[in-house]
Parts: sequence; C-alpha cells; structure tokens
Amino acid sequence: VQVVESGGGLVQAGGSLRLSCAASGIPFSINAMGWYRQAPGKQRELVARISGGGYTTYTVSAKGRFTISRDNAKHTMYLQMNSLKPEDTAVYYCKVEVLGPDYWGQGTQVTVSS
Repeated sequence: VQVVESGGGLVQAGGSLRLSCAASGIPFSINAMGWYRQAPGKQRELVARISGGGYTTYTVSAKGRFTISRDNAKHTMYLQMNSLKPEDTAVYYCKVEVLGPDYWGQGTQVTVSS
C-alpha cells in the first residue's frame, strides 16, 4: 500500500501550489479522500474532503482559495491552493478512507513566506 503526496514547496504569500496524492495497492474500494495539515505545535486538522461521488467540503480557511478534486480511475487526488498565506504553512497529509482502516501518506511540506 502506498499513499504518496507531492507538490509541496516554498512559495511567497499570494502564490499558488498544486498538491497531488496518489494511492496504490489499497485492497478496498476507496470512499472519500481528504487533505489534512499540521502546523508546528498544532494538531492535525482537516483542510478539504471529497467523497467518492465528488461531494466536497472545505474548512472556513480553505473555502474560496483551495479546490479539491480527484481522478477515481487513477486513485489520485489534488488540492489546488491559491492566494496562499503564511498561516497555510504546514505539512499537508492525504487520507484515504475505505471500509476498513484509513490510510495516510507521509506528508508534503508547504511553506508560505510573507
């Protein structure tokens, strides 16, 4: 089983990044997928989530700036992040929800400089 995030990096405030999450080898049908983040000294928090049917939910901080999407055929999920702010700095994690244990990736660092 592999859940691999990519696309993080260093960007200036106001810039954009596109994160990707690729899942492979998961022995169950994938239901929802979600992006979470964890800043230093803080708990991991939900950013956005997308169901198998494409229904999306966003936190208040992400709504209007971030867009979550997925390609079910490729078991891949994306997070387009625009108008980034320094407070978006965190490690971003992908979670894959199945009828069993959830699967997590190792995370990708996003750093937004002011």
